[in-house]
Amino acid sequence: MIHHQSARARQEFVDVNCAAIPDALLESELFGHEKGAFTGAVARKTGLVEIAHKGTIFLDEIRDMNMVMQAKLLAVLDTQRFRRVGAVKPIDVDVRFIAATNRILLSEVKGDRFREDLYYRLQVIAINMPPLRERGDDVFVLTDHFLRKFAARHGRVIRGLEPAVEDVFRRYPWPGNVRELENLLERIVILEDEDTICMSHLPARIPRESATTTQQAGGADYHGATEAFQRDLIRIALAAAEGNQLEAARRLNLSRHALRHQMLKLDLKQ
Repeated sequence: MIHHQSARARQEFVDVNCAAIPDALLESELFGHEKGAFTGAVARKTGLVEIAHKGTIFLDEIRDMNMVMQAKLLAVLDTQRFRRVGAVKPIDVDVRFIAATNRILLSEVKGDRFREDLYYRLQVIAINMPPLRERGDDVFVLTDHFLRKFAARHGRVIRGLEPAVEDVFRRYPWPGNVRELENLLERIVILEDEDTICMSHLPARIPRESATTTQQAGGADYHGATEAFQRDLIRIALAAAEGNQLEAARRLNLSRHALRHQMLKLDLKQ
């Protein structure tokens, strides 16, 4: 989306999964090589960075790039030039670099698993993508998208989720994030016959209890009690932080986005 909304949209967008390319091949993939640079280099190869000239290169799972390649990437970011493997003359490029990782890079830096200088060089603009469990009703936007995609692929008509399943989807923590949701929906579309996804279609790992189910032990409403506890906890944290949401989120070990989402969900006004 960043690429296609930019002035570079007519140029190449190159996607590289750093975790899927062996360390020994990554330099050649990114920067190319000259004929005879190493055994098997029978012809000159143009690297992906050069292909992305005037466009964008996306380095997915950048944490899996080894430290030597991290140093070489840093040099390219600083100078906008590189050398093919086995070459003497540098090549100038104009490339936008976008990088992504599922790790917390600052923790990787502190553990000496990621270069600090590269971290700050990449940190010009950072976009934090919260996990699915912190994104509220985004789960239904994604569900609609995946159901349309898989229904078209498998020749099905899927009308959506029954209310009880919506309730479960809203409260389930999705430890496998968006991929877990995507894989679950594809499995259901392939294996089940009904045109509406219902509770019986959910695997055993996903709790079947609806949020509206009242616990029968003593008539206690588990979810109501949980929400009351959450409200009190947030109110206490906000009071201790003198109304500062960022500090309250830190005390609760939440992101500020997650805190604001919880406050909206619990109808808490500050």
